[in-house]
Amino acid sequence: MTDTSTPRADDSLDAEETEAIGATGDDADETEETGTTGTEKKASGESELFRQSEIAADYVEGLLDILDYDGDIDELVSGGRPVVEVVGARLQNLVGQRGATLEALQELARLAVFRQTGSPSRLLLDVGGYRANRRKELAAVARNAVEKVKEHGEPVRLEPMSAFERKCVHDVVNAMSGVESESEGVEPNRRIIVRPAD
Repeated sequence: MTDTSTPRADDSLDAEETEAIGATGDDADETEETGTTGTEKKASGESELFRQSEIAADYVEGLLDILDYDGDIDELVSGGRPVVEVVGARLQNLVGQRGATLEALQELARLAVFRQTGSPSRLLLDVGGYRANRRKELAAVARNAVEKVKEHGEPVRLEPMSAFERKCVHDVVNAMSGVESESEGVEPNRRIIVRPAD
């Protein structure tokens, strides 16, 4: 099962990515018509994604200057999406409680990209390795919920989570056999239910 929340930037764009991956586009036909190969298209797509990460990095750097925070900023492309990572001391205030400030900063950076490119961005912003660490924590939460479901045969409701957190949990649960997950509720109280698979 997948998250069926009202589309937010994370959710709607991830759904677009899924459709794009699942689509059976005729690269051969496009190659004949435009003279470009799949490799050239991939390279131009990568350069566009990297441009998005550069725009977002410039925006974040401006915010850090205004706030008088020091941090090293890396821009890269990972998993088919632009990524900006900020590393440094004293950055916890940019993460906020349970990543709330980080989510807001990510949306602002995405808006900065949209303003310059005219296209929505799937930019992922991480500060101080918060997302990587949270992903590990959520994987443990998901595995624990799966164990409980398999042991007792009853659905397990998890605490409310952000779209990023729910996606992390769904990914872990969907990779395991005998269980499934779905989201219920309305933001900001949207949560995941893990249950035995039918």
